[in-house]
Amino acid sequence: MRRTPDRIRPTLVAVAAALALLVACTTDAADRRGGRDGLRPGSVDLADPYVPGAGNGGYDVSHYRLAVRYDPANDRLTGRAKVVATAVHGLSRFTLDLAGLDVAAVTMGGARAEHRRDGDELVVTPRHGLPQGRQFAVEVDYSGVPTAKADGQLGTGGFLHTADGAIALGQPWSAATWFPVNDHPSDKATYDIEVTVPDGLAALSNGVPGERTSADGWTTWRWAERAPMASYLTTLVIGAYRVQTGTHAGKPMVTAVPARLPATGPEDASLARTGEIADFLASRFGPYPFDAYGGVVVTDDRVGYALETQSRPVYGPGFFRNGRPNPGVVAHELAHQWFGNSVTLTRWSDIWLNEGFASYAEWLWEEHDGGRTAQRTFELEYAATDWSRPVVDPGRSGLFGTAVYKRGALTVHALRRTVGDDAFFRILRTWTAERRGGNATTEDLVILAERVSGKSLRQLFDAWLVGDSAPALP
Repeated sequence: MRRTPDRIRPTLVAVAAALALLVACTTDAADRRGGRDGLRPGSVDLADPYVPGAGNGGYDVSHYRLAVRYDPANDRLTGRAKVVATAVHGLSRFTLDLAGLDVAAVTMGGARAEHRRDGDELVVTPRHGLPQGRQFAVEVDYSGVPTAKADGQLGTGGFLHTADGAIALGQPWSAATWFPVNDHPSDKATYDIEVTVPDGLAALSNGVPGERTSADGWTTWRWAERAPMASYLTTLVIGAYRVQTGTHAGKPMVTAVPARLPATGPEDASLARTGEIADFLASRFGPYPFDAYGGVVVTDDRVGYALETQSRPVYGPGFFRNGRPNPGVVAHELAHQWFGNSVTLTRWSDIWLNEGFASYAEWLWEEHDGGRTAQRTFELEYAATDWSRPVVDPGRSGLFGTAVYKRGALTVHALRRTVGDDAFFRILRTWTAERRGGNATTEDLVILAERVSGKSLRQLFDAWLVGDSAPALP
């Protein structure tokens, strides 16, 4: 964890500049390793200090086609992944993130490619170098017993074996525990996901459901996500689930609750409001950005959170233990479909762009649903905030800290009070429209907010995001 002494706490601009310099210096260092013919190795990671070793430079993935088979009886997964990408610069080799699984073969263009493992990296050396701008496809055959990945500061994410199946879930990482991937949100891609499991089990993932087929005691479930998706937003939930499939606003709606839970319980009641809540948020944020809706409830106590997995959030058991529906957590995870999923952070130090807006959506929903007003929640949170903890670049241990969520939401409401409701909601709708399907930084938001509102807002964002004392109320 990196903490900045209060007496020299930087402004938002200084934080952004320092982070940009770090990335630039690392990229320059990788570039200097270039060899003849303009080819050089892809950098081993994307220089994000919050997730060292995750993500890889030198190429840009456009699509993943995954076909996996999982047998809960022996906890064994076999898979074939096809990764379609474009070389950002000339490459003599490149790396994919893959944790703990055995690789049987790597092929490119129908020919075997040299490969080796380096910890959680799969290093691939094509027979011929890849010139800048060249699109290429690599296929990886792999298998093994997948495992979760633990981190002392960020917790555990990845593939969890359960009593009746498995759950692949986690932030900031999880994907690399079940398929080879460029595991950083700055490289988004589309997906086709095919999962084969024993008959009688469900296999839930992201996007639009496809044809389901059965043969020889196994059922294959198919899913397609055609909007760009960050790798940490992928999920795979396998087990005995009560799956409900319908439509909402002309798009598929797929929800799933463990079969052993009563259909009259708070879990089903909460998921039943998914469409209603999504429609309310669309009235504030702009059109819903994906081709499917849904949600999945899990009962494994190791999942102590809810996660906004794209188009189909996953909710841990702790949100329903009081026996009452919890539409607030549904509002939070659905808000992420706009803030975090469609418009995705470029680097993890800007995670407030996800959590601050999703937390604020909870305030908006509560007010809409007849509860406390957003203004009253703002007042209560303002009085309880520890202003020594910054929102931007909160340190690894603060990535999921209170400041990111609550002080982030305070910043959003302070922006609203400063520019007025009309300009505020135009800012949100412009942000989600112009940045749809892409990545962004805090600096991008500041620039857009100033452009849409016609006001100078940099001092406001500095005070509310990184200032070390309570800002004056706008």
